[in-house]
Amino acid sequence: MKMDSDLLHSPAVGLAEEEEADMNDWKLPLAFMKKRHSEKIEGSKALAQSWRMKDRMKTVSVALVLCLNVGVDPPDVVKTSPCARLECWIDPLSMSPQKALETIGANLQKQYENWQPRARYKQSLDPTVDEVKKLCTSLRRNAKEERVLFHYNGHGVPRPTVNGEIWVFNKNYTQYIPLSIYDLQTWMGSPSIFVYDCSNAGIIVKSFKQFALQREQELEVAAINPSHPLAQMPLPPSMKNCIQLAACEASELLPMNPDLPADLFTSCLTTPIKIALRWFCMQKSAKLVPGVTLDLIEKIPGRLNDRRTPLGELNWIFTAITDTIAWNVLPRDLFQKLFRQDLLVASLFRNFLLAERIMRSYNCTPVSSPRLPPTYMHAMWQAWDLAVDICLSQLPTIIEEGTAFRHSPFFAEQLTAFQVWLTMGVENRNPPEQLPIVLQVLLSQVHRLRALDLLGRFLDLGPWAVSLALSVGIFPYVLKLLQSSARELRPLLVFIWAKILAVDSSCQADLVKDNGHKYFLSVLADSYMPAEHRTMAVFILAVIVNSYNTGQEACLQGNLIANCLEQLSDPHPLLRQWVAICLGRIWQNFDPARWCGVRDSAHEKLYTLLSDPIPEVRCAAVFALGTFVGNSAERTDHSTTIDHNVAMMLAQLINDGSPVVRKELVVALSHLVVQYESNFCTVALQFIEEEKNYTVPSPANTAEPGNLTPVRDSPAIPRLRSVNSYTNIRAATTARNLNKSLQNLNLNEEGGPAAFSPGNLSTSSSASSTLGSPDNDEYILSFETIDKMRRVSSYSSLNSLIGVSFNSVYTQIWRVLLHLAADPFPEVSDLAMKVLNSIAYKATMNARPQRILDSGSLTQSAPASPTSKGTHIHQASGSPPMPSTSSSSLTNEVPKPPAREQPATRPPYTPTLGGQAPHSHQFPRTRKMFDKGPEQAAEDGDEPGGHRNYISAALQTGLCDWSAKYFAQPVMKIPEEHDLESQVRMERQWRFLRNTRVRKQSRIITQRGVSRLDDQIFINRNPGVPSVVKFHPFNTCIAVADKDSICFWDWEKGERLDYFYNGNPRYTRITAMEYLNGHDCSLLLTATDDGALRIWKNFADQKNPEMVTAWQGLSDMLPTTRGLARRVSIYLDRSKQGGAGMVVDWEQETGLLMTSGDVRVIRIWDTDREMKVQDIPTGADSCVTSLSCDSKRSLIVAGLGDGSVRVFDRRMGPNECRVMTYREHGAWVVKAHIQKETDGQVISVSVNGDVRFFEPRTPDSINMLQTVKGLTALDIHPQANLFACGSMNQFIAVYNANGDVISNIKYYDGFMGQRIGAISCLAFHPNWPHLAVGSNDYYMSIYSAEKRLR
Repeated sequence: MKMDSDLLHSPAVGLAEEEEADMNDWKLPLAFMKKRHSEKIEGSKALAQSWRMKDRMKTVSVALVLCLNVGVDPPDVVKTSPCARLECWIDPLSMSPQKALETIGANLQKQYENWQPRARYKQSLDPTVDEVKKLCTSLRRNAKEERVLFHYNGHGVPRPTVNGEIWVFNKNYTQYIPLSIYDLQTWMGSPSIFVYDCSNAGIIVKSFKQFALQREQELEVAAINPSHPLAQMPLPPSMKNCIQLAACEASELLPMNPDLPADLFTSCLTTPIKIALRWFCMQKSAKLVPGVTLDLIEKIPGRLNDRRTPLGELNWIFTAITDTIAWNVLPRDLFQKLFRQDLLVASLFRNFLLAERIMRSYNCTPVSSPRLPPTYMHAMWQAWDLAVDICLSQLPTIIEEGTAFRHSPFFAEQLTAFQVWLTMGVENRNPPEQLPIVLQVLLSQVHRLRALDLLGRFLDLGPWAVSLALSVGIFPYVLKLLQSSARELRPLLVFIWAKILAVDSSCQADLVKDNGHKYFLSVLADSYMPAEHRTMAVFILAVIVNSYNTGQEACLQGNLIANCLEQLSDPHPLLRQWVAICLGRIWQNFDPARWCGVRDSAHEKLYTLLSDPIPEVRCAAVFALGTFVGNSAERTDHSTTIDHNVAMMLAQLINDGSPVVRKELVVALSHLVVQYESNFCTVALQFIEEEKNYTVPSPANTAEPGNLTPVRDSPAIPRLRSVNSYTNIRAATTARNLNKSLQNLNLNEEGGPAAFSPGNLSTSSSASSTLGSPDNDEYILSFETIDKMRRVSSYSSLNSLIGVSFNSVYTQIWRVLLHLAADPFPEVSDLAMKVLNSIAYKATMNARPQRILDSGSLTQSAPASPTSKGTHIHQASGSPPMPSTSSSSLTNEVPKPPAREQPATRPPYTPTLGGQAPHSHQFPRTRKMFDKGPEQAAEDGDEPGGHRNYISAALQTGLCDWSAKYFAQPVMKIPEEHDLESQVRMERQWRFLRNTRVRKQSRIITQRGVSRLDDQIFINRNPGVPSVVKFHPFNTCIAVADKDSICFWDWEKGERLDYFYNGNPRYTRITAMEYLNGHDCSLLLTATDDGALRIWKNFADQKNPEMVTAWQGLSDMLPTTRGLARRVSIYLDRSKQGGAGMVVDWEQETGLLMTSGDVRVIRIWDTDREMKVQDIPTGADSCVTSLSCDSKRSLIVAGLGDGSVRVFDRRMGPNECRVMTYREHGAWVVKAHIQKETDGQVISVSVNGDVRFFEPRTPDSINMLQTVKGLTALDIHPQANLFACGSMNQFIAVYNANGDVISNIKYYDGFMGQRIGAISCLAFHPNWPHLAVGSNDYYMSIYSAEKRLR
C-alpha cells in the first residue's frame, strides 16, 4: 500500500528534516547481534604452514677445483691486452706459477670460509680426472645426506664442449683432458651445488639437465625390466636437489676489462662488498662523490661482521637489500629453498643477485638452476647505491681527519616506508616490499622497538600477514627476543606471539624448548601489565598447554594455576574467559595439574564465573570444570566427592539463556558420564523401566476433531522453506547405514552370547559400532521416549528406587541430560541425545547378553502402530532395544517422518494402520542425531573399544578454537559498524531514515483522526490457521504464526515471502511473537507454550531462515494447563480451557524480555547477558494472559486468567514490587496495555468485553466501556487511540477512544462476500492505521483507514 504521492512529497516531510534520522535509533541497543550469534562456533581453517623448513641443510664439504695452468693460455681464447688478470684478488704473474696457484687456492678457501667457516675444504689445483674423481667421491662419502659444493675455475683450460664436458689436465700437463658432466654427477651425488666460473658456462648447465633427464629415463626402464644391466647396479642419485651457478650464458665470454678481476663471478659470489664498491667507483656517477679512489676503498675501516663499523654496516645493508629483492621477486617455495634452507646457499644466491647486476653491465648473463627471474633492474638497487654513496662520501674525512662515522639512515627510511604502507593501504594489496628489512632491523637495538611495533601492526592485518611474516623467517628472531629483559618490549612481544600462535599453534613446542613460556608466565603474573596484555599472555599459555604434555608440565612448574586463579575476578571479561580456558586446558588429561587445582580449591573459585554476565566467560568456566571432572585418572573418595560437587554446580546452568553455554554444559557432563559409566548405566535402566510402566496420556491422542482439516478440502499445502539451524540436517535413514547395522547384528549372532558379557563389551568392535555409533540413524532412546522420561521423572518415585544417597547425584545429572535433550536449540539437544543414547546402549547391552535379533525378524516385524506410546524398549522379549520405528523405515509401509530439523512439507493426513490418528502422529521424533557432519566420513565407533573414547573425544564444542579466532583477526582496525564510510553503516543510515519517514507520515494520518477502518488492503489464505500475527514496525512485512510454523507476507505487494517450521515439539504451539531490533536488522522471536523461546534471522528474504539462539524462557510451565485443544474450545469460557500459553513483552531500549504465562512468576531476561535477571512473583493462583511494560517508569502490567490486573515496579524487591491490583473484571483478561507516555494509563479488557481505564496511582478505574461479548482477540493501537475486538461470532468491531464503533467488519471483500471465520487473532500496526486479522478459516486479512486519509 503506497502513501498518496502528494503526502510523500509534501513540504511537511521536507528533505531537510528527513535527512536527520531519529537519533534514538542510533542509541537503541541491538539484541543477539554479537559474534557468537552471527558466526558458527568453530575454529578457523588451519592455514597450510609452509614456513617451517622441512629439511634444514648444511653444506658440509667444499671442493675447490682450479684449472689455471698459470702462464699458459688455453688455445681457444684470444686475450686482449691489457687483460683482466686478478684471481682471488692476486696477480698470478707477480710470483712463480706454482706459488701463485697455491696462494690463489688458499685465498679462495678464505673467501668461502667467511660465509661457511665450519665446512671441510679440499683444494684440487690443476688436477687430473682421477684426482677430481677421488676428491668428489671422498667428499660425498663423508657428507652422507648433506650438501657438497663443487667450485670450478676453468680460466686455464679450453671452454666447455657441447657434448657436456669440462677440461682438466693429464699428469704431466701436456694435454687437456675432457671430464664428462655425467661422471661428475655420479661422483658428486645429491644434494650438491656447482659453481662454474669459465666462459660459455651456460653449456654446462644445459648438459647437466640433459644428463639428469637421461638418468631418470634409465631408472624408469630399469624399474620395469629386471634383466636390464642397470637393475643390478646401485641406483644413481637423483639430480633434482642440485643447484648450479654459472658465470655466463652458453655463447658468452667472460669480460676481459683490465679494471676487473679475471674471476669476476667468483669475486661477486665470495667478496661482494669489495667488488660492489669497486664497480661503484668505476661508474660515471661516482665522480659525484669527490675524493673517492680505488685506493681509498681498500682502506674502509671496520670488519664485515661488526654492524657498528662502516664496512659492517654496508654488509648488513647489502644483506637486507638482496634478501628483500629475492623475497619480492621469487615464488615463495623457491625463496624458502634457496634463501632459508642452507646458510651457504643463501649467501651465494644473495651474492648471485649482485653478480647478475654487475656482469650484465659487461654483456654477460649469469645463469642459475633453478632459474631466477631477472632482478638487476629492481628498485631496491637504487637504495643500495644511495647507501654506498653516503658511506663513501664520508670516507676522506674519516680517514684523514678521524671524524666519527655517521650511521646510514637506510633502515630508518625503510621502516618509514613500511609504516606508510601500513597506514595508507587498502585491504587487498600486494605485500609490503620492506618485510625482510624489518626482519634485519630486529637485530639492531637502535630500531628494535619501532620495528616490533610496526611488525605487530602488520601481523594484526590477519592470518595472511602472519603467514607472510613466518615465510620471511621472522620466527627465530622473535623467539630469541624472548630472552631479552627489556620491559618496554613486553607488550609488543606478547602481541606478536599471540598473533603467531593464533595462526599456527604448532609453535608451542619451540616455545617450551627455548623456555619461552617463562616469559609469558612473568607477564601474566605482573599486575602492572594492562589487562589486554595479560589476556594475550594467558592466551599464549593456553596454546602452550593445549594437548601438549611437555607444555603442561612446564607451565605447572611455572606456577600457572595459582597465577590464573588470582585473575579469575579481573574486571576485563576477555581475561576472565582465557584464564578459565587456560585452566581447563592445563588439567585436561593431566592429573598432577588437577590435584594442584584441588589444593588451591580451583573448582570453587571457578564457580563464581558460572554466573558471570558475559556468556563466553560462563562458557569458559563450564569448559574448565568439565575437563576438571573429566580426568581419566583413578578416583579416590575425595575426588568423587569433588566431582559430585562440581556436577551439582554445573547442573544449575540447565536453563542458561545462551545455547553456547548449554552446549558446553552437555560436554562437561558427558565427561562425568564417561567417568562414572556404570553408575549412569544403572540409572538409565531404572528410567527405562519406569518409562515403560508409566503411561503419560499422549497429548496427540486428546487432540480434538477441529484440529484435523482433511486434505481433500484444503488447497495444496505449500512447501515449507528448509531451515538452516546451524546443524547438519541429515535426511531419513540411508540404506547404507541400515545395511551396515544389519551386517553387524548378523556378525554378533555367530559370536554367541560371549560378545556381550560386560567385561567383554569393549573388545566387541562391531557391537559397539552398531546402535550407539554416530553412523547409525536409529536410536535406542528416541526423542519421544526421552521427552516422556523427562515428564515422568518429574513426578515419579525414582529417588526411592535407588537407595544409596549419593546415587541421587547420578539421577539428577541424568535428569539434567534428559532436559537438555529436549532443548529448543538443536545443537544442544543433539549433543545430549548422543550422551544419553551412548549410556542407554551400554546399559541395555550389559543387562542382557543374549542373542541379538537377526535381520530377518527385524525386517518382518510389523510397523509401529501410531498408538504405541513413544518408542520404548522391548525388554520383555529379552531382545536388545531397537526403536520401534526402525521396522517401518525398513519396510516402506509408513512414510518416514522428517527429522526434527527437516521442515519438509506438512504431511497430508492419511489414517495409519492403527485407525484414526491426528496428522501430528506422522512426526515421530526419531531424529538422526550425532551426525558428525559431511567432512568427517571416518567411522569413529569402529575401532575396538572405541565407544567410551568416542563419546569423550568426539564431544567438543569448538568454543576454545572459536575464541582463539579473536586473536587471529584484526584487533586495531575500526569495526565496520563504526566506520562511517562502510556499507554496513550506510545501510543502517538508510534504515533509520526510512524509520523516521514512516513515523512522521503515520503520525500525520493518525493525528487527523481515523473515522473508519474497513478498507481491505490485503487478503490471502495462510498455510495454517493463524494463531499470532505481528506487523513489522517499519517495512511492509507481516509475520503470521500457526501452531508450529511461521509465514511471512508482504502486505503491500500481496505476496508470500517465506514459510518455515519453528521446530517446536508437536504437543506445543506458538503463542507469542515479537520483532527484536525492528528498527535495524530485524530478528523474530517466537514463544511456545512449553516455555521455549526461539530467535530467527534471514527470514522473508532470499536466504534460508536460521535460528540465532533458543532457550527455555520459562522452565516450569504447568504441563496440565498446556493449551492442547484450541480450535474448538476457543468458543468456550477461557478459564475452563487450557492455559494462556506463553506471553512476552519486549523492551528494545533496555534489551529486557518479560516472559510469563501458565506460571506464577513474571521472569525477566537480559538479552545482552543472556541470563535471567529477575523473577517477580505474581501472587495469583492463575495464569498470566497478557503483559505490557513501560521502561521509563519501570512498570510492568499483567492481565491474569482470574480477571485481575496487576501492576509491578521491577525496581523493588520480590515481596513489595506488586504496587497495584485491580479486580474489576469478572473474567479472563484478554489484553492489558500500559500507554508509554509519562502519565500513560493502563487499559484492560476481559473476555466479557468490558474495557477499563486505570490511572496507575489510583485504586479504581477512571473509565469503562462495554464492547462485544465473547471476545476472542483484542488489540489497542499505540498511536491512534483505537481498539479492535474480534469475536467468536465471526465479526470484528473497531472502536475509538470514546467507545464509539467506527467499523464493523463481517464479510470479506470480493470472494462473493464470504463471511469472516471465527477470529483467532488480530493486531494493529505499531505506526500505520492498519489492522491484521487471522481467522479459523485460514484467511489472513488486513484493513486500513479510508483511502482519502492515506
